[in-house]
Amino acid sequence: MSGADRVRVDLWLVAARFYKTRGLATEAIDAGRVSVNHERAKASKLVKPGDELAIRRPPYEHVVKVLGVADRRGPASDAQKLYEETAESRAKRDAVAAELKALPPPVFKGRPTKRDRRTIERFIRRQDED
Repeated sequence: MSGADRVRVDLWLVAARFYKTRGLATEAIDAGRVSVNHERAKASKLVKPGDELAIRRPPYEHVVKVLGVADRRGPASDAQKLYEETAESRAKRDAVAAELKALPPPVFKGRPTKRDRRTIERFIRRQDED
């Protein structure tokens, strides 16, 4: 295989528009949110057409098959041609989206009072001590 049909996974994720910058893609890879062919990936892992990527962007998980490679971010129409999402992945994402939509909207009461703020600060201090 020549180098033209393989590209680093962090560059591919940016070109396919899963992440906006290479730095964000690298952070996600280092955090273990991206796997290539069911194995945890490193940013320098080379992907080629036919590879399967699992990309976890909470609360969603995308499982895609690589159809093409690119090392530069281009138009969205070109990015969509680089991968194909599996039917199971699409169904799971739709189910999660429906669950999230069914949840009641969050209730905000406005600014915290002085007492609420002190309680929050105490809670944060305890978390930092642990």
